[in-house]
Amino acid sequence: MKAFGFLSFGHYGSGRGPGDPDAKQSLKDAVEIAEGADEIGVNGAYFRVHHFARQAASPVPLLSTIAARTKNIEVGTGVIDMRYENPLYLAEELAQLDLLADQRLAIGISRGSPEQADRGWEAFGYTGSSDPRGADLARDKFDTFMRAIKGETMVDADPKQFGMGSRLRIEPFVPDLAQRIWWGAGTRETAEWAGRVGVNLMSSTLLTEATGESFGDLQAEQLERYRTAFTEGGHLFTPRTSVSRSIFPIVDADDQAMFGQLRREGRDQVGVIDGFTSTFGKTYVGEPDELIDELKADAAVMSADTLMLTIPSQMGPELNLHLLSSFAEHVAPALGWQPNTEGPVTGYPLA
Repeated sequence: MKAFGFLSFGHYGSGRGPGDPDAKQSLKDAVEIAEGADEIGVNGAYFRVHHFARQAASPVPLLSTIAARTKNIEVGTGVIDMRYENPLYLAEELAQLDLLADQRLAIGISRGSPEQADRGWEAFGYTGSSDPRGADLARDKFDTFMRAIKGETMVDADPKQFGMGSRLRIEPFVPDLAQRIWWGAGTRETAEWAGRVGVNLMSSTLLTEATGESFGDLQAEQLERYRTAFTEGGHLFTPRTSVSRSIFPIVDADDQAMFGQLRREGRDQVGVIDGFTSTFGKTYVGEPDELIDELKADAAVMSADTLMLTIPSQMGPELNLHLLSSFAEHVAPALGWQPNTEGPVTGYPLA
C-alpha cells in the first residue's frame, strides 16, 4: 500500500438531531473532512454517487469546492453511475475540474450500483437499454466519454465557418486526463475488461461473485487479472488499483465504547445483491497492532497501491478526522505509507 484515502457515501437525513445531518450540512461536512484530511497528509478524498437517494449525488460541485480549498489531496469519485450521464458534457466538466484541481483527479466510473429508482436513468432522458440493469447503456456511454477526453473529434464543424470536412473535439482538452480515469469493477471479468480498455481499477466495495474464497483473496485475483490484461493491452502508463475497507482503529477508551461492538462484523459476508450471489468484505476493528497484522494478511490490501477507508460521514467531521488521524499515525506507516505533502504520491509514470 502506497496511498490511502477516505470514501464517503454521503448519507444524510432530515437534520433533526446528532448523526442526522441534512443535505447542506452533509456537503459542508464533506468539505471540512477533506480539508482536515489534506492537513493530515491523507492521499485522497473520494465520494460515492447515487440518485433519487439521500446520499451524495452529482459530484462536480463538491469536488470543485474541495479542490479549491485543499493543496495536495486527490479528489475523486467511487463511482459515477454512467447510466445517468451525458458523456460529452461529463467530459467537459471533468476536463475543467482537472485543470482547476492541478491534475489531482481520480474519477471512478462504472455501470453503477443498484439504485432505489426502477430504471431511474430513463427519467434523466437516457433510454434504449435492452439490459434490465442498464449495463449496455453504461458501456456505450463510457466508450464515447473516453474517446472525447482523449481528444478524438466528435462532431462535424459548421461548414460555413470551417469549410467542408472539418470536425471538432470537446474542449478543453487535457492530454493526460484519460490516465486519471478509473473503472469500478465488481467482478473479475469486468476487471479484465478495464485492463484491456486501459483505465485504472477501483475494485468494488463488494464483489458480485462467491467462490468460497475470502473477499481479500478473491479481490487479489481480480487485481492480478486486471494487471495481466492491462499489460497485454500495451498501454503506455503504469495503472493504479484501489480497494476499500471499513477500518476502525481503537486507540483509546472512547474508541472502544464507540466501535467495540463492530467486532462482531469481523468476517466476510455472502448475500444476494442485484440478483447475484455476492461477497462482502469484513469490518476491521481493533488496536493498531492487531489491525496491522490483519491488513498485512489481506492479499488485496497489500496488492493494491491505494486503500480507501469507508467512513461514517454522517457522524460529523470531528469523529471522522479522528479515525483518519488514528489510521495515519498508528497503522498506515506499517503498511508502507508516508504522509502526502506533494500531491498524488503514486503518479502516472510511463511503464
